[in-house]
Amino acid sequence: MCSRYSLTSPPEAVRAYFRYDNEAVFPPRYNIAPSQPVAIVRTTPKGGRELALVRWGLIPSWVKDPREFRMMINALGETAADKPSFRAAMRHRRCLVPTDGFYEWTGVAGAKRPFLVRPRSHGLMAMAGIYEHWLGADGSEIETMAILTVAANEAMSVLHDRMPAIIAPEHFDAWLDCSSGSSREVTDLVVPAPNELLELVEVSRKLNNPRNEGPEVQEPVSSQNSSLR
Repeated sequence: MCSRYSLTSPPEAVRAYFRYDNEAVFPPRYNIAPSQPVAIVRTTPKGGRELALVRWGLIPSWVKDPREFRMMINALGETAADKPSFRAAMRHRRCLVPTDGFYEWTGVAGAKRPFLVRPRSHGLMAMAGIYEHWLGADGSEIETMAILTVAANEAMSVLHDRMPAIIAPEHFDAWLDCSSGSSREVTDLVVPAPNELLELVEVSRKLNNPRNEGPEVQEPVSSQNSSLR
């Protein structure tokens, strides 16, 4: 499961990491939530890469009315290639979702504790994604995406039994290359991240409200406790 994440790195750092061709300026976002516009990296018709804004919550192209369809923010990596909602996107519209951390919660209802799951290097990483282009009879268009999830690795399992699939930079080309019209060649990329890649940091419960946006939502709990003494 992945229902919230962040992208706070400077645009120039994101462009250098993902090597897309277009220039894009965007503010840091600490509390990205479903239904919001989000950045993805995908291939262009000419074979390059571009950063594009789409809505988080995939709507398959065959849906009649998006207003009556429950948007899908995640897709199970193990079965996405076989599911009607995700099959075409897995074959033809794979993308990378830039992030420098995602969030997960633990604890009982009403007292959930949020954790930031980020690279130990405090740098960027790429979540595996798929996107769709919905075209309405009236000419309206919506581009949407979903994040692929896999079984949690040992480090992540203390919080949840699922986690986003993370694509390493050396596999970006393979993941984004949809020219074969098949997803078989990238199946082995949709796997849990190595335990040593990520660290878990308990952060402020301000994160629980998706309207809260700013560095304070990532303030470590230990820092908060120290400031109260």
